[in-house]
Amino acid sequence: MRLDKYLADCGIGTRSEVKEIVRKGRVSMNGTVVKDSGAAVSEADSVSVDGKALGGVGELAKKHWFMLNKPAGTVSANSDVRDATVIDIFKSEGLKGLFTVGRLDKDTEGLLLVCDDGELSHYLLAPSRSVEKTYFARVSGRLAPDAAERLSGGIEFKDFVSRPAKLEILGEDGDNDTCEALVTVCEGRFHEVKRLLAAVGGDVTYLKRIAFGPLKLDAQLKPGEYRALTDAEIRELKAAVGK
Repeated sequence: MRLDKYLADCGIGTRSEVKEIVRKGRVSMNGTVVKDSGAAVSEADSVSVDGKALGGVGELAKKHWFMLNKPAGTVSANSDVRDATVIDIFKSEGLKGLFTVGRLDKDTEGLLLVCDDGELSHYLLAPSRSVEKTYFARVSGRLAPDAAERLSGGIEFKDFVSRPAKLEILGEDGDNDTCEALVTVCEGRFHEVKRLLAAVGGDVTYLKRIAFGPLKLDAQLKPGEYRALTDAEIRELKAAVGK
């Protein structure tokens, strides 16, 4: 890692500001003043600014990943003037830079990944990677007999044509025109699952994400609870995007 990037990631300043700090001889590496902002910093090096030691490169590079069972009523944002946010739930962790991997609607529950790993998050959300997300839905209204076929072929909306989606009916109540279903999509369009089911005759009354790529929602997590991902789970996410 370059010295200027390392210092910027430590919060010392912007890349241009830390270059000036280095130029003025305020930075030492392994006890020696360094004036080259492009110098390489490894996990074996100790760096200090104005005599104050900074955290190690290995510690800085460590990424944090969490699985949250998102409760209804919270918004997938870092801050909001009206509603509680997903990131509010993680305040006790004392971590900076956490964000949600994609979004869930305010009234939608279930599996939401939260991390500070921009690179892997980008790949997980990239349409070209086709990472699947599966939702459990309760639906009112009578779905079209060919609903599954139509979703698999893509639905044309005014603003986009959906990519192929999977529909599995779990159970139907013909007397009340309701059903329960699993819907699997591989993109993250706004209100996509609700719009897909509306296009084939259904009105979603409850929605919960139960899987994201290779990960399934931990059954032990109650709404509002979360846990750190295991190393094995992070490897699974990386494998899902070919990393």
